Amino acid sequence: MDTQTKPQKMPKVAKVKNKAPAEIQITAEQLLREAKERDLEILPPPPKQKISDPAELADYQMRKRKTFEDNIRKNRTVMSNWIKYALWEESQKEIQRARSVFERGLDIDHRNITLWLKYSEMEMRNRQVNHARNLWDRAVSILPRINQFWYKYTYMEEMLENVPGARAVFERWMEWEPDEQAWQTYINFELRYKEIDRARQIYERFVITHPQVKHWIKYARFEENHGFVNSARRTYERAIHFYGDDHMDETLYIAFARFEENQKEHERSRVIYKYALDHIPKEQAKELFKAYTIHEKKYGDRSGIEDVIVSKRKFQYEQEITQNPTNYDAWFDYLRLIESEGDDEIIRETYERAIANVPPTKNKQFWRRYIYLWINYALFEELEARDYERTRQVYKACLELLPNKIFTFSKIWLLFAQFEIRQKNLTAARKILGMAIGICPRDKLFRGYIELEIQLREFDRCRILYQKFLEFGPENCVTWMKFAELETLLGDYDRARAVYELAINQPRLDMPELLWKSYIDFEISQDETENARQLYERLLDRTRHVKVWLSYAKFELNNETEDNLNIHLARRIYERANENLKNSEKEARVLLLENWQAFENEHGDESSKQKVENKMPRRIKKRQKVIDEDGTEQGWEEVFDYIFPEDEASKPNLKLLAAAKKWKIHKSDDNTTSDTNS
Repeated sequence: MDTQTKPQKMPKVAKVKNKAPAEIQITAEQLLREAKERDLEILPPPPKQKISDPAELADYQMRKRKTFEDNIRKNRTVMSNWIKYALWEESQKEIQRARSVFERGLDIDHRNITLWLKYSEMEMRNRQVNHARNLWDRAVSILPRINQFWYKYTYMEEMLENVPGARAVFERWMEWEPDEQAWQTYINFELRYKEIDRARQIYERFVITHPQVKHWIKYARFEENHGFVNSARRTYERAIHFYGDDHMDETLYIAFARFEENQKEHERSRVIYKYALDHIPKEQAKELFKAYTIHEKKYGDRSGIEDVIVSKRKFQYEQEITQNPTNYDAWFDYLRLIESEGDDEIIRETYERAIANVPPTKNKQFWRRYIYLWINYALFEELEARDYERTRQVYKACLELLPNKIFTFSKIWLLFAQFEIRQKNLTAARKILGMAIGICPRDKLFRGYIELEIQLREFDRCRILYQKFLEFGPENCVTWMKFAELETLLGDYDRARAVYELAINQPRLDMPELLWKSYIDFEISQDETENARQLYERLLDRTRHVKVWLSYAKFELNNETEDNLNIHLARRIYERANENLKNSEKEARVLLLENWQAFENEHGDESSKQKVENKMPRRIKKRQKVIDEDGTEQGWEEVFDYIFPEDEASKPNLKLLAAAKKWKIHKSDDNTTSDTNS
């Protein structure tokens, strides 16, 4: 049978005719506020029901019990329902029923603290002492770590004036080793009944069970407060012995020292402070330092206060070197302070700690301060401790530590050698310096070794050392000069002259002008005027410096002769110099002419003076551009220049410029005169 399916009708959608916003807008904030206000509305209490009939009371009680039982049946683990039920039964004077409800609740959750407390408080309110005692006994047996049960149990027994019973409860409690507050409660209980000996015995067990410093201090103060001074002192001493040297605490020593201070035993107090400061690490003794300082300021003398200050400075230095072990300045100050006390073992130990902090890099700059720790250590061993073998070991250890292939310190090698000489061990000193020159040749080492041999008058060794020195550094002019001076002092002038000749023929010298001057002075000192003159000529072949010409002229002038030949020779030098310096810098020519003029003013006649005067330049001022390193112009500056008469004669343009300048000056003078006449 064919069936036709009817077309489904679409649901009608409500059309909003007026889409304009409402006149009164309701916000989400307003909705939430109104909902909150409804929650806070105070509902009127239910009407009071007056029960005047036993049957009506029984009906009311049955309905309430049914309600409580229904709540318990719905959720047995909610202890608040059990407590409300039991307390309601108590309010109905049904103690046995309330007790039954509590017991049923304990069967459900016997570890609920609130349930036990409410149950016990109910028994105590209704003066059921034995029931309450049995409950507390059950509670502390099942939950012995709940201190609240013990506190209430002991409080109940004490309120019942059952002191032995309360003490028995405390003893049961202490067997579980509770926290310190429980012990203190037990002690206070005994003190309320003037049982001092019992309180002392409790303290003895307390400080063993909880071995903390504050508890020992409490024990000692307990003895002190009750007048047992000797017992208090023994308690502090036992505490110090108990902790030993491995677990020292500054708080204990401060309390002990203050106790002695209160007993007017200031010397005892001072000894305690000093012992503690010597044995407790410095970083753990800040308060100890403060207390000791205050004590010494009150009762100490000058030396005692100084000891405190020294100890405080030690502590500060220890902090600095702990934070930065390579702070060598702090190490030096610390060592100076330690050395002032004079204990060799402590000084030696501190030096060992200091030198153990080797600079972390092979940069000589970082070793410069560090190396003086070794030097001071060696000097201490030699001069203060007078342990010469240990001094030798210090020097050797230092030299082994130095990276001599990279850099070295000549001072260490020389000090080691000088130490061996003081020990009259010349062979060892020479061996040290020879090894130093072989490993790390330095100018200072060569000079020190040579000076040593000169003092020993071993001149042949000095010559050998100078030869090695010059092989190492042939460009060092000072070495050549010292070698020649040595030969001069020994009277071997030919060797000295040969040394000078070798020196000036070296292809590279660091200060050749000093070397030539020394050679010339040597020849002058030997009255070898001709040799000195030849040296000047040879020097002028190498350099045309104006100072060489001036020195040469001065040399000729100082060679006085009977016929004033020296003045003529000096004038000749000035003339040659002027000819040779024409193409050099103008400042050099000016310097030469000024010296020549001074020479002629002193030794010349009118013609020679005029001749030099005609050669003197004119000083003029001119402007020139200032150009930076990058080529940019920075402006103009005024500079001074010199124009020599020879230059003006060779360059007519200069004469023309000079004439133009003179004409301009003359014209300006004429204009000024005409203005004045008008």
